Amino acid sequence: MSDAESTDLLSLTPDALDVALSDHFRARGQPAYRAGQVRHWVYEGLAADFEGMTNLPADEREALAQAFRLDEPQEDRVSVSSDTTAKHLWRLSDGQVVESVLIPTARRLTLCISSQAGCAMGCTFCATGWGGFDRQLTPGEIVGQYRASRRWAEDNGYGSITNIVYMGMGEPLANRKGVMPSLTILNGGYGVGARRITVSTVGVVPGIEELAARPEQFGLALSLHAPETELRGTLIPLEKRHPLPDVMAALDGFNEAGGRRITFEYTMIDGVNDALELVPGVAVLAKRVGAFVNLIPFNPIPYQPWGPSPAERIEAFRGMLESRGVSAAIRETRGRDIDAACGQLRAHALTELKVGRG
Repeated sequence: MSDAESTDLLSLTPDALDVALSDHFRARGQPAYRAGQVRHWVYEGLAADFEGMTNLPADEREALAQAFRLDEPQEDRVSVSSDTTAKHLWRLSDGQVVESVLIPTARRLTLCISSQAGCAMGCTFCATGWGGFDRQLTPGEIVGQYRASRRWAEDNGYGSITNIVYMGMGEPLANRKGVMPSLTILNGGYGVGARRITVSTVGVVPGIEELAARPEQFGLALSLHAPETELRGTLIPLEKRHPLPDVMAALDGFNEAGGRRITFEYTMIDGVNDALELVPGVAVLAKRVGAFVNLIPFNPIPYQPWGPSPAERIEAFRGMLESRGVSAAIRETRGRDIDAACGQLRAHALTELKVGRG
């Protein structure tokens, strides 16, 4: 059976995985516990292939490889920053490349994963859009980044991954067919607590509404970057389709679903969106939905002449938010020496590929 015809076990939700494996082994006249053995290898054992499932007979491993596949990406390159941030470029089965980043701090190890190969949102401050949009990732390709990163982290002394953020390449809620099952798999299969998983969006209203309707308590981060529709539209083209008032209405619904944390991401760009006159507008929006505000110094990208806001202006912005009763923090810049900003490593890889072909 070709890869196109076989089923990717990593893309199946836990219930669907159990059914597929039970049916497979029943058809082969095998005992029911075989399905549990494979489930263990998928979720706890993090087996990268069927040959590694050593407590199954050789002919059963061969039969599994004929019927199924494990779409885990292969490591293309890894860069480790002086601050120990580790960025992976993963190569998918069709040659596409995506990124993930491991960000260690004193109390947690956060994995930032990608949901698309490239991005079609066209945000003017983001390096991901440089390479264009190629395709959606499958649930297994999203989950595969977690599996491979977890294995690498444990092998390299980083410890266990504690948090997952969908803040890598792509707009997660523009790939709900891949992202929604991957949330179920990471939570129900791999045991990552829903409150430790955050989905980021630039404001895809139907996706926010779908996430709000789920029973799990996944976090949500809105890439705000401006409190006014006109200014935000110069940074985020999607503003024209889903304007800020509609996005805020969707966040109201998400908030009313109960117990879920909303974060505003606000990239501070010198002379673009960092005027202190904008603070009251940000504060009104944040207080409306009880959002925490992350202020992020802009990470320069090659084709954009912008620079990060001065540190004193970012601090003044934060202080004014706090004085208005909004919890805010300045996100520490991590991994700048390894191009850890979203999309940069992939952009370099694509550039090398184009040069090589030229």
